[in-house]
Amino acid sequence: MPRRRMLTMRGTGALLAGIGCIVAANLVGAAILLYIGLLLLALTVFALIAVRAPRRSGSVTRQVSTDLITVSETSRVTLRFALRALRVPRGLWRDVLPDAVSGDAAGEYPPETGQLTYLLTGVRRGVWPIGPLMLRTVDPFGLAQREQAFGETRTVTVVPEVFTLSPLTVKVGAAGGTAQTSSSRLGQGSDNLSPRGYIPGDSMRRIHWRATAHRGQLMVRQEEEESSPDALVVLDRSAGRWRRTEDEADAAFEAAVSLCASAAVHLMQEGYGVDVIDSAGALLGTLRGHEDDRDGLLVALALVTPRGDARDLAALVGGTPPGPLVYITGEIDEEDAALLRPAGAAAPMLFATGPLAGAAAAATRHGWRVATLGDDIAGAWDDALPDRVSSAPVEPERSTDVTH
Repeated sequence: MPRRRMLTMRGTGALLAGIGCIVAANLVGAAILLYIGLLLLALTVFALIAVRAPRRSGSVTRQVSTDLITVSETSRVTLRFALRALRVPRGLWRDVLPDAVSGDAAGEYPPETGQLTYLLTGVRRGVWPIGPLMLRTVDPFGLAQREQAFGETRTVTVVPEVFTLSPLTVKVGAAGGTAQTSSSRLGQGSDNLSPRGYIPGDSMRRIHWRATAHRGQLMVRQEEEESSPDALVVLDRSAGRWRRTEDEADAAFEAAVSLCASAAVHLMQEGYGVDVIDSAGALLGTLRGHEDDRDGLLVALALVTPRGDARDLAALVGGTPPGPLVYITGEIDEEDAALLRPAGAAAPMLFATGPLAGAAAAATRHGWRVATLGDDIAGAWDDALPDRVSSAPVEPERSTDVTH
């Protein structure tokens, strides 16, 4: 265990005063100064022995009330510390915390409750170490102190804050996303019915007579699932879009990551299957209604940083256009905005933390709903919501383009 022993300011003063008294006693021949000097030196030596002599060892276990801490969220940390020593002096304890979290992780030892607790608040995204536990003891005269480190560090994951967003005003898909699975249309002539061969036990009411006549064998209707289109959230993390920082977090990029998490979770709650990718096509997470999916996405977003270059959006989307499409970027000019096409998405929403002159107008001409992303993440989402409100399912043959 690493150890640190040192004199306090008072102890340093006592040592210097003792040496000074002994020197002065020899110069002026005053015996009283010699006695005072020796006494101060003796007290200093006693203080060093008092804090050094006890052989202390111990084990530390930490328990955090939540596995993942969102930015600005507070969690409780409980430490159980078993100290083994010849004597247990009273002193001070502190848990070493990084700048990315905050908390009053200090107090008097030993505690009356038998355990150490404090509140921890997330400040910045990432995976950060907590610990080791530092125990500092001081002799009764306050001349010397000893600080020891106990136990190992534990990591805590700070994930982006997830905000509550307004519902989509345009319902995309057979069930507007609220079903996320299928709707079966029964009845002859339905678009989502296909014939298959008759199997003993099938109801005669489901016989598809036209297909039977065409193929010369009994055919029955089979319902096909009509799924709501998946939603796609794209985080443009290309390095050219964001301000480069060394130690401090880029506030604009932090807002973008938070919106990415909020939009993905919100669309999942509306019933969509959600894919979250970055601008290079790397998959950050998929949400299909499971809590583990949500946690996995948040952990991935806790570690994401600006890097690389962006690919063409059409190549990222592929051959199947999504329903809702959320594209989140940083500084974008008019030329780049003109090249950013929604790739056939039914409800494209573009968020930029730094749109330059003409960028919003260029994107709007291609069908994007554009909003500037700042500190008010929920407000930016409201600004980008489509104008047309439709609570009824969108029929397949009708266009879902947004009219501006």
